[in-house]
Amino acid sequence: MPISLTRALSTAALGLGLVAGAAHAAEDSIKVGTMAGPETDVMQVAKQVAQERFGLDVEIVEFTDYVTPNAALADGSLDANAYQHEPYMQAMIQDRGYDFAIAGKTFVYPIGAYSSRYDSLDELPDGATIALPNDPTNEGRALILLHDKGLIELNDPENLEATPIDIAENPHDYEFEEIEAAQMPRILPDVDMAFINSTFTQPAGLTLDDALVKEGPESPYVNLIVVRGGDEDREAIRHLVDAYQSEAVVEKAEALFQSGAVPGWE
Repeated sequence: MPISLTRALSTAALGLGLVAGAAHAAEDSIKVGTMAGPETDVMQVAKQVAQERFGLDVEIVEFTDYVTPNAALADGSLDANAYQHEPYMQAMIQDRGYDFAIAGKTFVYPIGAYSSRYDSLDELPDGATIALPNDPTNEGRALILLHDKGLIELNDPENLEATPIDIAENPHDYEFEEIEAAQMPRILPDVDMAFINSTFTQPAGLTLDDALVKEGPESPYVNLIVVRGGDEDREAIRHLVDAYQSEAVVEKAEALFQSGAVPGWE
């Protein structure tokens, strides 16, 4: 065999070996996107469990909005993210054409309506200003709660993507402001009531017990560990899910959220 061909084949074999080694190394580490705050604190515990049980190195990337983590997952910057429920994921898939899959469930984080001015819904005056999260599904989630409490009437109370234009009856003449979810605690003093996800209540010193209205444990909005389509059976992903669905993680979530985090996989 000519020396040049021998060297070429050897070089090719070396290249394949490096690729295989890189792929193997990649399965020893994983990059996961989370929401900055207590949800990241919960993932930190899963990271420790993953390292101890599986030798998996989990790098956590924090975000402060609901759109960027999916964009980062789609472009390969992340291997997984853990922050969204299925209705939101499906809305993003439909809107942006993402190819995502569910690898596992995390917690139900019930949404609640909070007020720094009133202690009960009965005190909420006609014409009150109510802040709604402006992201897909969470806005509908809040409006459905108002519908269920008889405060408004929606054209379709099963429409998870309802917005204020879908309100059929507004007998109390409420004014609605659509605000980015992360900004809700900041603007709470400026409105009569605001719907705030559990992700943002704990850093603001609020608990679900403070809410004037809230979802119960039967909520269908369980959060997920989401990956690109076809990655849900990767060993590293399965280990991440197993680490997350551990007793240590449940204990951390209970310490941070009290009744505001319900395991969605049980």
